[in-house]
Amino acid sequence: MINVARASWALLLGMFLLQIGNGLQGSLMGVRGAIEGFSTFEISLIASAYFVGFLGGSRLAPKFIARVGHVRVFAALGSLISAVLVTYPVLTDPWAWMALRVVIGFSLSGVYVTAESWLNNASTNETRGQSLSAYMMVQMLGLVGAQGILSAGDPSGYLLFIIPSVLVSLSFAPILLSVSPAPAFAASRPMSLRQLYDASPLGVIGMMLLGAVFAGQFGMAPVYATEAGLSLGQLSLFISSFFIGAIVLQYPIGWLSDRMDRRILIVGAAAIGAGVSILGMFFGQVFPVLLGVGLLSGGLAQPLYALIIAYTNDYLEYEDMAAASGGLLFVNGIGAIAGPPIMGALMSQMGPGGFWLFLAVILAVLTGYGLWRMTQRPTVYGGEDAPEVVSYATILPGTASVVAVETAQELYAEAAEEQAEAAEEVQTDTRE
Repeated sequence: MINVARASWALLLGMFLLQIGNGLQGSLMGVRGAIEGFSTFEISLIASAYFVGFLGGSRLAPKFIARVGHVRVFAALGSLISAVLVTYPVLTDPWAWMALRVVIGFSLSGVYVTAESWLNNASTNETRGQSLSAYMMVQMLGLVGAQGILSAGDPSGYLLFIIPSVLVSLSFAPILLSVSPAPAFAASRPMSLRQLYDASPLGVIGMMLLGAVFAGQFGMAPVYATEAGLSLGQLSLFISSFFIGAIVLQYPIGWLSDRMDRRILIVGAAAIGAGVSILGMFFGQVFPVLLGVGLLSGGLAQPLYALIIAYTNDYLEYEDMAAASGGLLFVNGIGAIAGPPIMGALMSQMGPGGFWLFLAVILAVLTGYGLWRMTQRPTVYGGEDAPEVVSYATILPGTASVVAVETAQELYAEAAEEQAEAAEEVQTDTRE
């Protein structure tokens, strides 16, 4: 890990600063929107607009990089992000904010694609898994750190919009001045959604449902906290609890996923998540309980993302794993776009409790669908025959771009193939 930090410190530092800025503006949208008198449904559309842009960026950014190169794409998108952040308090109109959020989502998606392909190129086969782990951990820490800045500022003023703009601008300096030469960019061959669904129906449906869960948690949590009457400090702690829970529970769930039928773990985590959400709906007014619910909700949902990717891999050929990443991210994006408006409509009708009701229903649907799929075909999981890929399959957050998911998929495929070859050698030696 020390070698990874030494080789990629500029990129990791830049992404840490970027995520502080991103996390700060994301949380600020809900709080400032309420101050400006936006309705809950309008704020939910603003949250959804981010994922529209993110999905578009994940599809188009690779083409831009292939055409003009990493450096130009990186600099152009960074300038857009910084400019948009200081425009929010000037154009305090929900429709203007929706348009700006589309631009932010598109630009950040392109930045992630650029940074992650750069990081992948700077890593060796031996350090790629560690590099990806360090990169994702830095992202999560940046998002947590952003909430501390939010609690110390005034959301009704300009300063909290200027700070993320400055941080985003600063984040690109170490990357562009110190990082290794830009790599050649090559996208993997695509895999159609039909092929992906035929290989793993639970993987496709599960990723779509999780997209709605993630968008609801991280896009609408500030709105919930504001409507629930939390102070700014409490709001920051509540939002942080989702990310901290993800950091804490990511590895234990990943460790279990390589030692049992992944479907049982998916169903179990989704069912517990639904139960926790119901608890939040009835006892969310007790702040210590609310923090515990946030920890468990984020801690169960985030690992489910990587767990469903790993489960889908169980039904793919090695050479198809990286190709499947684009399809998985696409269906996740569709769910993320649809999630906030549905949650916003619920909250408009029944108040803050609609936040938890939405999460409970979506996770309950995932639980039920997972149980039904378990009756449709036997598991391919072989217990001790499963590849040892915990450090790769369990650190992918919902913000990962297609490059990070492809990298994790490739690492998974390499580990699975190596273990299959080793098992075959053992069988050969036994026969001899």
